Amino acid sequence: MSIKKIIEGKKEWRAHVSRVKALPQDYQIVYKEIQKYLFKVGPVELNNGIGLLSDILSFFEEGAAAEKGVLEVTGTDVAAFCDALIDDSKTYADLYQESINQKVDKAMKK
Repeated sequence: MSIKKIIEGKKEWRAHVSRVKALPQDYQIVYKEIQKYLFKVGPVELNNGIGLLSDILSFFEEGAAAEKGVLEVTGTDVAAFCDALIDDSKTYADLYQESINQKVDKAMKK
């Protein structure tokens, strides 16, 4: 990765964080929990930019502008909301499961 891309990525991330800080407090709390959840369980593609997080942020900005509570936007089960977002994406859990299955298959063939 070139230095120019790293700098551009940092600028993009800082702008993203500024947008998060502009959200109402309840939205900020839920956004940060979603971010933690997604970083822990996947998707794998999340590391290639902030596309999904930016989409969530835009969705939250629209909800806040419409003066809706954050749980009106996400529903009361925030983890289920996250799972629905990444339903068709390969996650780190998927990669780990595949790795375990390959190791077991290899060990059983011996």
